[in-house]
Amino acid sequence: MDQGSGAGPHRARGRLGAPSCGARAPGAPWARFSAWLECVCVVTFDLELGQALELVYPSDFQLTDKEKSSICYLSFPDSHSGCLGDTQFSFRIRQCGGQRRPWHMDDRHCDSGAPVSLQREPAHYFGYVYFRQVKDSSMKRGYFQKSLVLVSRLPFVRLFQALLSLVAPEYFDKLAPCLEAVCDEIDQWPAPVPGQTLNLPVMGVVLQVHIPSRADKPESGPPKQCSHENLLPAPVVLTSVHELDLFRCFRPVLAHVQLLWELMLLGEPLLVLAPSPAVSSEMVLALTSCLQPLKFCCDYRPYFTVHDSEFKEFTTRTQAPPSVVLGVTNPFFIKTLQHWPHVLRIGEPKMPGEAPGLRPRVLGTRASETLRPGHGACLVGDLPKQVKLKKPSRLKTLDTKPGLYTAYTTYLHRDKALLRRLLKGLQKKRPSDVQTAVLRRHLLELTQSFLRPLEHYMASLMPLQKSITPWKTPPQIHPFHQDDFLRSLEHSGPQLTCLLKGDRLGLYRWADSRRFFKSPHFDGWYRQRHKEMAQKLEALHLEAICEANIEIWMKDKSEVEVVDLVLKLRERLVRAQGHQLPVKEATLKRARLYIETVIGSLPKDLQVVLCPP
Repeated sequence: MDQGSGAGPHRARGRLGAPSCGARAPGAPWARFSAWLECVCVVTFDLELGQALELVYPSDFQLTDKEKSSICYLSFPDSHSGCLGDTQFSFRIRQCGGQRRPWHMDDRHCDSGAPVSLQREPAHYFGYVYFRQVKDSSMKRGYFQKSLVLVSRLPFVRLFQALLSLVAPEYFDKLAPCLEAVCDEIDQWPAPVPGQTLNLPVMGVVLQVHIPSRADKPESGPPKQCSHENLLPAPVVLTSVHELDLFRCFRPVLAHVQLLWELMLLGEPLLVLAPSPAVSSEMVLALTSCLQPLKFCCDYRPYFTVHDSEFKEFTTRTQAPPSVVLGVTNPFFIKTLQHWPHVLRIGEPKMPGEAPGLRPRVLGTRASETLRPGHGACLVGDLPKQVKLKKPSRLKTLDTKPGLYTAYTTYLHRDKALLRRLLKGLQKKRPSDVQTAVLRRHLLELTQSFLRPLEHYMASLMPLQKSITPWKTPPQIHPFHQDDFLRSLEHSGPQLTCLLKGDRLGLYRWADSRRFFKSPHFDGWYRQRHKEMAQKLEALHLEAICEANIEIWMKDKSEVEVVDLVLKLRERLVRAQGHQLPVKEATLKRARLYIETVIGSLPKDLQVVLCPP
């Protein structure tokens, strides 16, 4: 492949071929490509070896044997799926052996501006798969079977699916030369900087995408598209790089959205058994996205097989089931994971042209729901066929019927108004993206209502600004006490801001004694908020120093104290310039001036040490 013509240094590319085990040279190459992808893999079926890794590109990208094995097995649907033709799905694997590619400063900058749920995964890889299985008499097995896999740390499922739909069919026809050209084009893409709308050329098509930013409002629609009068051909506009069609994914479980939201919030283990990797991976990704803006911090595997290296870890009975959402297609997991408290079995989806059933029917509910007025037992006529709630004891090893098998009782009542709106949308044949917007807004309001008391209490732990003085260490953030938080709920609880009925305080109290405060979700939320508050404290302290009269402070200070101040100011300046502190540009300029003033007051020998020529 020819050397790229984009700006910036590039090393000579390695040719496509067998996977190499050599590590990448530090600081080097492929900075632009690596901002989007780790590598591209091709997996084929070998009669003697089974699934085999045909090539990895760049050829010097290092994968461990365990990672190669996982990619090979997860890139093919298992024998129970029976996928013919082309299909797309995704998986997520644990990285083995620590970080091997040094992170560029641009990566950190992109992460600092991105929503926490869309930041790069530091310990996992996403695999985005385009699999083709078609009859081919020239092959020994009578079938052509091959997968093209994009491996990335970014959860941009919509973008990479769109990219694969352009690249994979062409690659399966033309093979290596096509893939080399595509990788060269990706290596010239601009970095995925949050808040920017980018034009990404590939194979004669321009994909126009908006990279989400923390500044974006969660409930707002897609941003206004850039003018593309001068772009030929006109770009293909993706409304989102990551959001799935939530309404389509949740069609069989719309009546249980509230229950599933609670299970996700509390970090409950859930097995999703689907008819294909495509349905499995989309359902798992939809479930993990329903907590936004709260980051889903539990483990999840959109597609998982018995060959996965974590199979024993997830299926052990010697300890409680882990907090993980597991998407599978092999019914064997029903037997293996019978001890799991929640199993969602999804049937075959309806064909696109098939009309939803119009016969009114009663949604299967537990007796406890039908006896409590307003708890949500309702007629769900005209909705697409809904899976029924069933007791876990009704799980059968063979021929398990579709259903949500759980003994969990929700704390929130089912929102009948939401179901009516979605039903009305179906009757009026509203586009799926409109239905998705209704559903996503409902889930957003649920999560925001749950988080509001936590945010209110967390804000009360921040020291007052008047307690921050320039020449003293800034005060510490007060500790989070669960008992104090629970007492605060009477005055600032979600019952004051949410119209949904139910025992909302019970959700916190149950969570306190069992799950939420011990779950990765609370730990992730608390760590992120504590980090942001600590950065705010540091920024306020820097502003206090810059507003003080430094010359008066230096009068009675020793050289050691003055040098210590220079070093601390420089450290904070570096952090602020790296976008790790929320500091105004005027404050940064003042800090630089202070450093110059302080250094100028020191003896010449110290000035040379602090400011070498």
